[in-house]
Amino acid sequence: MTSDVPVFDRALHAAQAKLSGGLSPAALGLAYLDWAVHLANQPGRRAALLSTAVQDSFALWRQALGQSVEPVTPPPGDHRFAHPGWQEPKFFLAEQAFLRAERWWRDATTGIPGVAASHERMVAFMARQVVDMASPSNMPALNPEVVEATKARHGENLELGAKHFFEDLNRTNGPVPLPLLPGKDVAITPGRVVFRNKLIELIQYAPATETVRPEPILIIPAWIMKYYILDLSPANSMIKFLVDQGFTVFCISWINPDAELRDVGLDDYRRLGVMAATDAVSAIGGSRKIHAVGYCLGGTLLSITAAAMARDHDERLKTLTMLAAQTDFSEAGELQLFISEAQLAFLDDVMWSKGYLDSSQMAGAFEMLRSNDLIWSRLVRRYFLGEDDHPNDMMSWDMDATRMPFKMHSEYLHQLFLENALAEGRLLAGGRKISLADIHAPVFLIGTETDHIAPWHSVYKFLLLNAAPLTFVLTSGGHNAGVVSEPGHKHRHFRILLRPEEGFYTAPEDFLEQTPVQEGSWWLPWAAWLGQESGAPVAPPEMGHPESGYPALEAAPGHYVLKR
Repeated sequence: MTSDVPVFDRALHAAQAKLSGGLSPAALGLAYLDWAVHLANQPGRRAALLSTAVQDSFALWRQALGQSVEPVTPPPGDHRFAHPGWQEPKFFLAEQAFLRAERWWRDATTGIPGVAASHERMVAFMARQVVDMASPSNMPALNPEVVEATKARHGENLELGAKHFFEDLNRTNGPVPLPLLPGKDVAITPGRVVFRNKLIELIQYAPATETVRPEPILIIPAWIMKYYILDLSPANSMIKFLVDQGFTVFCISWINPDAELRDVGLDDYRRLGVMAATDAVSAIGGSRKIHAVGYCLGGTLLSITAAAMARDHDERLKTLTMLAAQTDFSEAGELQLFISEAQLAFLDDVMWSKGYLDSSQMAGAFEMLRSNDLIWSRLVRRYFLGEDDHPNDMMSWDMDATRMPFKMHSEYLHQLFLENALAEGRLLAGGRKISLADIHAPVFLIGTETDHIAPWHSVYKFLLLNAAPLTFVLTSGGHNAGVVSEPGHKHRHFRILLRPEEGFYTAPEDFLEQTPVQEGSWWLPWAAWLGQESGAPVAPPEMGHPESGYPALEAAPGHYVLKR
């Protein structure tokens, strides 16, 4: 992170970001130039692309004449053309023209020898965004589902769609109202705030059993999200599940920062977040050891904290559970698209202008990564089909986005994503370097099969960085749905690997081949593992500990989670 950039340059880049969607024009230009120069110097590849275009044109012409031609099928997970109306000749031809163009541009922007991997990702991404905009599914007259609905409803769907459009237009100047409110509809597990500083509120949950395990659980959610992803409705609340299993549960609720916290850094989140919460839990729980649980970035921060505690001979952590959390960022998934020196320098200037990264910018980045599902399909349903949104608890939570302080987010992106300093032993905690190899507490590690934020192959790399006894679980679902996978949820399964301390490494492809699939929720074997790592049940601790400076304050969910 640079601090000597002229103010004029920062202001210019912040203004440019409003036109470029937060993407660096320099990064885009360099990527395009790299791709264009290498493609221009490969006449054989260009000839092959031209030949493919000609063949596709003839195939479309034959399809238009009704001749038998092998059709192009959408890639797995693409549901834009699932409606049976796409099989009608006039709509089928539009679909085939689009799928052939999509395939052609994918071939044209990937696999060009000599192009840097980061530039290839950027060019292919931008080409995909442009091509997706031109999909016939986005055009009312070419989408059979829209045509059918318009005829059946005599245009009422388009009238309702226009109403939705103007409603959404009026909401652009402020936060979108939440359908489900924290403390009323979600985040309703009983508890009290027992500690507060400028970064966190610590919630202690009321016991649901006569006795509890002596080791409390401390949950560290990601600061990029509101904590109640783990306390949605009672039926799928992980926190309630743990309380019902006889554990004393504490959870950090991060503040939604504004410009006043612009200079709060990554190590402040460790010190004022996880370490401050650990001190409070130790005091309230009678200095017993702690089961620490970290989700997403919270899991990354937990690994940093655990390594620093091990270095400093602080042995309060009994176990670590890391949920969809990366520690090696060399293959960090689709978010790598936005990680380069040029892009991060541009993002620093964008954040500098406000003192934080706005929640809408982060949400926009995630939506662009899955634009078919999160942008275009929603627009078709809402504006052309006239359908109302009916958000469930997770969708409502997803609308409750958070901001991130300038310094912390810049340090996180530079040091972890760009430099991979944590995995390589160069990250500083408290001014001194840490190593994940120093962690000796048993680890329960979760990866999810379709995670595009923390791909499970990337999460799995923790096995190369640490030799502690480890249980790895690969569960069905994505980054959120795979974690919120309560018992009784249909169509859930998982695989589980047990590696003893100093055990041999199992390659991920061997793990997939050798490990049987088990039906159901991974929460149950996790709870059993926590029980095996815990002592005999005891009487529950009091709510808070006033004598140590941790009085029980207001009821959960507290104040910080309500700040938008």
